[in-house]
Amino acid sequence: MNRRDALARVALLMSGTIIGADLFLSSCSSPASKEQKAALLDPGKKAPSTPFLNASQIGFLDEVGETILPTTSTPGAKAAQVGSFMAVMVRDCYTPANQKIFLDGLTQLEQRSQKRYNQGFMALNAAQRTALLTALDAEQNALTAHQRPDAPSHYFRMMKQLTLLGYFTSEVGATKALRYQLVPGRYNGNIPYKKGDKTWATT
Repeated sequence: MNRRDALARVALLMSGTIIGADLFLSSCSSPASKEQKAALLDPGKKAPSTPFLNASQIGFLDEVGETILPTTSTPGAKAAQVGSFMAVMVRDCYTPANQKIFLDGLTQLEQRSQKRYNQGFMALNAAQRTALLTALDAEQNALTAHQRPDAPSHYFRMMKQLTLLGYFTSEVGATKALRYQLVPGRYNGNIPYKKGDKTWATT
């Protein structure tokens, strides 16, 4: 699936703009940090090698993604390693302001879990995780519907968008959840569709 198709599909599912879409379409060439620029100007200096998210945070996001897109008759979001995908996308395609919202969102989601269930998200069962994220999804939908275009985004909207984008552009999502044809044949704009048929993955 190419980038524009993926963004269009996720935008359709989310009924709104994809955060970081402009940078994603241009290979996520986000501005370099001061430390990275200094390293380019002075070869003796090393650019920071600290990963944007640690293994625990990536595992946390894998579980969030799996709750959004769980394993059914097809593999879920965790099989597509959406946590690692989110880490790269947020680092390379989000502005510093949106990066902060996303990072703060990890803490806020955990706090919401503690407040609602008296335990962290990772300790919740599937039904509790689904209930919590459903509430957050309703919250971000209500916020998005009434906010100004330049207002800050909700952290859960970012997580949901990246889960959908990461899953449907992954090998697992494209070949298991969608119908994939490596070498398409001629164009046919009138293919019969039966309710329940998978949509096509495009390259």
